[in-house]
Amino acid sequence: MEIVLKKTALYDKHVAMGAKMVSFAGYDMPVRYTTLIEEHMCVRESVGVFDVSHMGEFYVSGDGALGLLQRISSNDVSKLEINGAMYSCMPNHTGGIIDDLIIYRLADAEYMLVVNASNIEKDWEWINSHNTMGAIMADHSEQMSLLAVQGPKAAALLSKLTDVDLSAIEYYHFEKGRIAGIDDVIISATGYTGSGGFELYVDNKDAAKLWDAIFSVESDIEVLPAGLGARDTLRLEMGYCLYGNDIDDTTSPIEAGLSWITKFTHDFVNADGLKEQKEKGPLRRLVGFIMEEKGIPRSGYEVLDADNNVIGKVTSGTQSPMLGKGVGLAYVDVPHHKNGTPIKIQIRKKTLPATIARPPFVQLTKL
Repeated sequence: MEIVLKKTALYDKHVAMGAKMVSFAGYDMPVRYTTLIEEHMCVRESVGVFDVSHMGEFYVSGDGALGLLQRISSNDVSKLEINGAMYSCMPNHTGGIIDDLIIYRLADAEYMLVVNASNIEKDWEWINSHNTMGAIMADHSEQMSLLAVQGPKAAALLSKLTDVDLSAIEYYHFEKGRIAGIDDVIISATGYTGSGGFELYVDNKDAAKLWDAIFSVESDIEVLPAGLGARDTLRLEMGYCLYGNDIDDTTSPIEAGLSWITKFTHDFVNADGLKEQKEKGPLRRLVGFIMEEKGIPRSGYEVLDADNNVIGKVTSGTQSPMLGKGVGLAYVDVPHHKNGTPIKIQIRKKTLPATIARPPFVQLTKL
């Protein structure tokens, strides 16, 4: 049976701009418009614009909202202020992760959860199954578009379209405001590239207008559309996890280096189990590594120690455009996880040297 892919509200824009389209998380998405390196470097040096409207948005509100989110979230949502955002994950009962997500506090008892596209249905069912608090839930995933305007010059570019003081929006905070003549846009100082910028949440009906406005700004700032290919290389240079690769239902947040979003100040799903794992120390760790010789690591490749014993497996890997070297993430057995440890990556029939390195792999200058 033929699978019918969903299309974002900007699909026609991508096709008109010559994007190469691919299937991703059930959507027909742009993987690149020009070249991966050109798009990647434009985000690092100027501004790149991603359509990430495939992401899911759930609204949770009412008197039971905080209680529900505290139950399903590893991070402590009670610490979240209005107009603040928080990175978190949803642990399952067996030590794994249902999904990672960003939680926005829109008002006193109103939150927006942004979840991964491939997990929308699973996440909705999971959260709903824990809603014994009477929280009001609404799935807005099919009605909302999301543009990620990323790069060190993003604020300078977007400031030409809005009166909102973008410089006043702190990292992982947001404002609702008018931009490109569109009211009530959530302008969020978040992103998945490490190069700064904003994520803009709008109704589908306004997505094309916003997209066109960004590319029509009279400015000497270079701005390019960017696809999933550059999104992946950008996040890997920073060592950011991708659900389905580096974290999933079988990996714990403690193993994945996400202890910083796992707060035992509140009672959440499997808190006791994860606390015990943290105290004892996990048997494996998610680490970053850099190739010492020419070779591109890929998901599934084996990681070896100095004596060629298998000690782990690559979860994500790529050629870093900034470094000109292969970089990746892998789970390795403890105690091989320490920074600076020499390892080997089995790439097809070759065994190539690499070194454990703590991300980010590139150091970016803040403008």
